Amino acid sequence: MPWQQIYDPLNNPFLSTLLAALPVVVLLGCLGILRMKAHISALLGLGVALIVAILVFGQPANQAAAATVYGAAYGLLPIGWIVFNVMFMYRLTERKGYFNILKESLRAITSDRRLQVLLITFCLGGFFEGAAGFGTPVAITAAIMMGLGFSP
Repeated sequence: MPWQQIYDPLNNPFLSTLLAALPVVVLLGCLGILRMKAHISALLGLGVALIVAILVFGQPANQAAAATVYGAAYGLLPIGWIVFNVMFMYRLTERKGYFNILKESLRAITSDRRLQVLLITFCLGGFFEGAAGFGTPVAITAAIMMGLGFSP
């Protein structure tokens, strides 16, 4: 039998909304206020989300677990695929010598490292965001900057 979600389990829209927002508040609070590591903050936010979903909104535990696994796969697999392809592209361009052409081209524009970062992040990052999106600009521009000698 399918589970029918109740959007206002407390019969008070304000309190129900506050409880629904609690996982995001925990995640951002752990990151910004408590300065915890991102993976710990994410796990705490996930735990709070599961507790709120099961205890307050009445979602069956097996469906909550299935949604957790699906969400993790949906988030990790595309990001892993992007990182895999970026590393492949980086190694290919480095082996063929094309990365040296890119480095020399950027150095020919300016030797100021701050301006190089701006050129890479805004110009190339904007291009990759328009072309692929979904984290690709960060992965590719980070690989380029590391190849140019910027520390991670």
